[in-house]
Order: sequence, then structure tokens, then C-alpha cells
Amino acid sequence: MSPAKVHRLPLRGARSATTATEPPIHQRVALISGANRGIGLEVSKQLASCGVTVFMGMREPGRNDPAVKAVRALGGEAHALKLDVTRAADVANAIAQIDDRRGRLDILVNNAGGYFDHDARAATPDLETVRGALEVNLLGAWCLTAAALPLMRRHGYGRVVNVSSECATVPMCGETAPAYRVSKAALNAYTQVVAKEMAGSGILINAVSPGWTATALGGSGGRPVADAAEGIVWAALLPEREAGNGAFYRDRARIGW
Repeated sequence: MSPAKVHRLPLRGARSATTATEPPIHQRVALISGANRGIGLEVSKQLASCGVTVFMGMREPGRNDPAVKAVRALGGEAHALKLDVTRAADVANAIAQIDDRRGRLDILVNNAGGYFDHDARAATPDLETVRGALEVNLLGAWCLTAAALPLMRRHGYGRVVNVSSECATVPMCGETAPAYRVSKAALNAYTQVVAKEMAGSGILINAVSPGWTATALGGSGGRPVADAAEGIVWAALLPEREAGNGAFYRDRARIGW
């Protein structure tokens, strides 16, 4: 896909008067973890193309990082942040920098993930891989969300999107990739629990499956990354009147798990 091709989501029915709980889109600030490539980069592009300021979390950002430059080349506002979601100091520093520079955080996309252990088997586990999958796919999202929530509470508005996978659902659960599947199923459960805790706060927390996508993790043969990112961006911009909370989606449709 050409770097200049960005799918812009339609902004539905702008309200005649902006409420304190639903800020204008150009005021919104987003943090996307794992934003240096693949789905995270595409989500950054699409959000920025809608007018959202994006902070792109990545483990090793460079001064002239090509991912950030790609977003800026499309006219979006983007900033790189050092963020390894398994390191508490990185998480705290990333949120502190956003607070210092913008004073608000409206959107968090927990996209960082890995450990797709396709050839592993649950009966003969590599526990280091299992721990790694849980550390990144579950605990990384958990810790980053916990750090972001106070900043969202400040303005009574927030959207948290946990990037999950349909391979953790009952209909699609198989015998391969056990660590990955279990970590994503746990992420779905966490999504429900924390969403219920935040009910009534103006902060909505949902999980989204991007589907099998042609990325470094997904390999060739998957759907285009722009198509996979659209559902995540939709959940990140979810209007209050269409709000779901604690749900699991793919392509804007709610699915079971």
C-alpha cells in the first residue's frame, strides 16, 4: 500500500453544541503502542488524518523515525515516544510526557503485541514464551491503561481500544499458538472487567479484532493493513450515542468470544 493512501472514516453527525464529555476531534490526543509499523502505524495515520494528535509509542524511536515522518507527510501531527509496555518506567514516562505537552489524553490504542507461537503446543509448553505473551499482550495493555485512566478522568472522556484476536474466540480456537490465544482471551476478559469499573465515567473500553492482516506478525495472505485498522479507528472515535463498552468487535460489528 502506498504511504499516501489513508482510509478516512466519516465523522457522523457532529453535535450542534460540543459537550464537555465529547471534545472536538481536533482537540483529541491519542497514544498508540507498537506504532512503528503495521497496524499501529496505520492506525496512527488514520487518526491523524481525522485531526487527532497522535503520540506513537515504540521501543526504539529514532530522531528522524520513518514511521513518524510518514504520518507527518500526510499532514498529521505526530510525536514519537519511547515505550516498551513491559517496562514500568517507560509507561510512566510516556504518560507524563503527554501530560506535560498536551495536558490530556483522549484515546489509547493498546496495539503492542507479539508471541504468535504458531508451532507450539499447550501440552508441552515453553513457559518463557507463555510468560512473554502474557507480559506483552495482557499485562502491557493493563499497565498502560491503568496509567492513562487518570489523565482521561481529568476531562471525563476517554476511548481505550485493546487490539485482540478472533483466534481466542470459542469458534476459532485451535490447538496452535496456545500462548498467543490464551493471552488474547485474557485481554478480552480484562476489557470487560475494567469497562464495567469505568461505567459512567465517560471512558469507554472495548476490544477489537483486526482480523488476519498482512503484517510482519500476520505474514502474507492477510487483508490489507488499512482495512484492518479501520475498525480500531472506529472504536477509538466511537460517538457517545453509539457507545459500546466492554464489547468485542470486528469491522464495527460486535462479536462473541
